[in-house]
Amino acid sequence: MNLVEEFTLLAYDDDGTPLTDGTHLDHGLGGGLLLELALAGRVDVVDKKVVALDITPTGDPLVDAALMKIVAEDKPRKPGHWVSKFAQDTRPQVLDKLVADGILRTEKDKVLWVFPRTKYPAAHDVEPAQETAARERMRRAVLGSGPVEPRTGALCALVAATDLDQRVFGDLDQKVARARLLEISEGAWAAEAVKRAIDEIQAAVLVAIVASTTAATAGTPS
Repeated sequence: MNLVEEFTLLAYDDDGTPLTDGTHLDHGLGGGLLLELALAGRVDVVDKKVVALDITPTGDPLVDAALMKIVAEDKPRKPGHWVSKFAQDTRPQVLDKLVADGILRTEKDKVLWVFPRTKYPAAHDVEPAQETAARERMRRAVLGSGPVEPRTGALCALVAATDLDQRVFGDLDQKVARARLLEISEGAWAAEAVKRAIDEIQAAVLVAIVASTTAATAGTPS
């Protein structure tokens, strides 16, 4: 299971609705795609720009499609460009795949009996094993004090950047959990190239969220 799929499972509640707003969720997914590529050694961030290191397919269609978009671009772009671009259409693709894999199912209803909505609860009405495993990995990392495994560290960085920590670690002391997440997000556990990429991508997610939120607020009539 890739990082984007794990993040998606963590970002939805048992009822199948998002635990955060669309801006945070979608940009978290966009950042997750870049992080997955960095962890796989396919991209790096050099001089503040995302560059392809290896165009060998990973075997994951979603991740490979993102890599091909980067390769096909006429010039290197900043991480924020790709975070925003991938944020546009990653969510439906990931949800469709999780449904096809039998991890989630679709459930349609209406909000206020008027507005149609699709929810994505667990396929078997219990937390998916993949989500439980990801949650337990993160919990061990947050409650620990030493280095963490790269994929877990990247997932922690995503959760911190999208302010999902209170939802994911609701039973822990929030100040302690947040401090540890930020420590993990600094990436001391990662190889230098991955650490550099994670720093840049996490910053890009934060900037993209703020920019989108500001734009939405500015467009709202007073």
